[in-house]
Amino acid sequence: MRGVISLGAFRWIRTWASVCVSMYVWVATAPLMHAQTPSSISAQTGSLALLWPIKTREHIDLWLHGFALLQDDSSSAIPLFRRGYRDELTVLKNSTNVLTQLDLNVERLQDGLHKSRMLASAQFLPFYFSSLDEMRAAIQQFVAGDGSPKEAPSRAESAAFEALRRYFQTPADRAWLALFSSGLWDEESKFYHSYWVHQQRSRGKVIDSVQAMWQHTMLPRLQRFLNSTQQHGADIMLCLPLDGEGRTLSGAGVERAVVGVTFPASPSDAAEAMYAIVHEIVGRMAHSAIRDNVTAAQVRSGDADRLESPVTVRAGLMLLQKKLPELADGYASYYIQATGRTPDAHPQAQMEALFPLPDAMRASLAHQMDVIENGV
Repeated sequence: MRGVISLGAFRWIRTWASVCVSMYVWVATAPLMHAQTPSSISAQTGSLALLWPIKTREHIDLWLHGFALLQDDSSSAIPLFRRGYRDELTVLKNSTNVLTQLDLNVERLQDGLHKSRMLASAQFLPFYFSSLDEMRAAIQQFVAGDGSPKEAPSRAESAAFEALRRYFQTPADRAWLALFSSGLWDEESKFYHSYWVHQQRSRGKVIDSVQAMWQHTMLPRLQRFLNSTQQHGADIMLCLPLDGEGRTLSGAGVERAVVGVTFPASPSDAAEAMYAIVHEIVGRMAHSAIRDNVTAAQVRSGDADRLESPVTVRAGLMLLQKKLPELADGYASYYIQATGRTPDAHPQAQMEALFPLPDAMRASLAHQMDVIENGV
């Protein structure tokens, strides 16, 4: 389906879902890598890993899978889902003669998404829940009570209802949720659960490789940036339907921030998850650069939306150029490939040409990087 939600609009929704914090706060505990013993550095790295664990969750993948089957964003520079995901999974389902209620109601669900921009932001809903059973029970109760808070007697249920009401505000939205969720439960029982379990087994070593690279290579060298931007921990979810465009949710309604990123296909591709994580953690900085350098007219015309993709991608490259320059070429190549193009011999220069920035945006990002690096 075309025109459901633009990439720029999606990023603004993501910013709305997250807490916007100051980019200029320096945390005194950040400078750690000087005059330390190897044992203290190792212990510190292990502590950081506990604050930023690598996880997978079936209910998150299932929910994103449902949206991926409904949305066609192939025209976006960086698709919201892994390029070709919908076609690949449809072929796989057809090969096993599986037909679910989600398949039967695709057109009605796509029509609902087209009519309500807020429904597209419901992609973040599973981040509020810890399991499929918890999410299913909350949705079923919410639908049965038509979203009434009186139907949520416990504190936990009340919090779940509040999250659901953020995305499904009208009777029409809740009717869409009822249709989508019932189709999703059918999809899970007939196809997706077995598919997901198989993928987890076949990619077990990938999780180990991602965890090792994140803990031993990335975290120690990104700690100052994370602390300075008030990002003190998150559950990092490897998600099968995602690629270069991740999902991040933090703030009210969630106990811990959640960052959804791509799930690499093999251990040798573990760096792809690192690139996607970097892309997500610079999101606030990119938003700040845009917010401070656009006019009200640019916001109304949609020009501000269109800046979100190039500014965020370039911010990630700038961070790696400063902190992990050995990964900068790989990052550039990854996001060039995400656009459907082939990287050349100079991927960083190629990416800068593909994602050009206004001078004001580039200067704003550079200034923020200097503030973070120098603590002033």
